[in-house]
Amino acid sequence: MADADVGPCPQVFVVDTYSNCDSVPGEKKPMRARAGIQFLLLLLGLVMLGLVVQGVFIYTLYKKTEVLSHERSHPYFLNLSNPKSSEQQDGTIMGQVGSKELNEIPIQQPHLEEVQQRPFAHLMGSNNPGGDNNVVQWTHDSGDAITHNMSYDKGRLLVEREGYYYLYSKVQLNAVLECSLIQHKVMKDTSAYGHSILLMRSKSLRCRTPKPESAKTSNGEYLWNSFLAGIFHLQRGDQIFVTLENMQKIRPGSTDNFMGAFMILP
Repeated sequence: MADADVGPCPQVFVVDTYSNCDSVPGEKKPMRARAGIQFLLLLLGLVMLGLVVQGVFIYTLYKKTEVLSHERSHPYFLNLSNPKSSEQQDGTIMGQVGSKELNEIPIQQPHLEEVQQRPFAHLMGSNNPGGDNNVVQWTHDSGDAITHNMSYDKGRLLVEREGYYYLYSKVQLNAVLECSLIQHKVMKDTSAYGHSILLMRSKSLRCRTPKPESAKTSNGEYLWNSFLAGIFHLQRGDQIFVTLENMQKIRPGSTDNFMGAFMILP
């Protein structure tokens, strides 16, 4: 009877949570990390290439600077007054320059003969400076006055070779007599135009005013200087001259008044 009262034994179910789990294989290295390494290698290569190019530029600049410093000691510029010595030194220096590397840029210096043949002129004040149309007259063949490969005619310098010229003019005036406008001009006549061309001008209104005794000269004059200078391109056949209004105010003198020109580049 006791056995009949006891129910059947309960079933026990055991769940094995690890029995059906598959093992996960290890993942491969991401492609992103591999691309990052390649980018870093490329960047490093570019940096190295930049350093090499920079080194080449620095070396080239150094060599060119060395050539320039060497050429500045050329005998043409150190001793133009001794052509024979300059020619001897020139052979030595040119031999040294020729032995330098081929990648250097040679610098051509003007020959001594070319420098000596460049036109120039220096005109000095005349005792009779007045000319037609207010053109100042000069002394061109006496004292320190000189013309070289340029001509002079009635106050005008005649250009015989085309090039860039440095022009200058200086006059001294006595501004004590009366109040007037003084204009000092450097002019050019050229075949390309039918009228004179103004190159430079000094314009000043000078009046008779009381001056301290220290500003007066011994003969009671009040002197005023006007100086003009500049670089201009001149053609063959051009005429350069100076005009001065109120010509009677100019103070005659060979050293107080002058005009000149010299070629700086052909």
